[in-house]
Amino acid sequence: MTKIAILGNGRVGSNLATALTEAGHEVTVADRTPGAAAEAARTARIVVNATPGDGSLDRLAALREELRDTVLVDVSNATLDGPDGLPADLLYPGSSLAEQLQEALPETHVVKTLNTMLFPVMTAPDLLTQAPEVFLSGEDPQAKQVVGDLLADLGWRKEWITDLGGIRTARATEAAILFVPHVIRAGGFTPFAISIAR
Repeated sequence: MTKIAILGNGRVGSNLATALTEAGHEVTVADRTPGAAAEAARTARIVVNATPGDGSLDRLAALREELRDTVLVDVSNATLDGPDGLPADLLYPGSSLAEQLQEALPETHVVKTLNTMLFPVMTAPDLLTQAPEVFLSGEDPQAKQVVGDLLADLGWRKEWITDLGGIRTARATEAAILFVPHVIRAGGFTPFAISIAR
């Protein structure tokens, strides 16, 4: 059992909170109430960033002390949305939200993951008819091991988890969000994940 704080109580945050609680973890979900994020992060070993990516950097940079020495699991994508509300462009071209967070929070272990799929797949990879893949990006091997164990609790098999390397590799997985609106328009809002066929 691990103390986990989830920042963001939308579809992604709520979905993760339910699944991680069912897996036996002690989960606190922080909404936008003033002080809620700081209070939740202060006592957690793992903090999940499930806030909207366009505002994540400002929100989390304000929690520098609370996030010191914690593992920050960043599942958000920072995008500029088109008129239909779907992602149209990257907010940090040539970089990534994960890199920006790691720079702003140098004493926090940022790990990017779970951002290359529709949210139902995050906690139920067996929904898909083919083996899915989930990626890890981060500087700290121990933090990535912690996140790998968390992914296992969510139903991700070891062979489905690919460690891409340092935090800079997150710019590749974050750029994959640009596939999403086209896939949704072509096939509807059905669960899918971006995976590498081998």
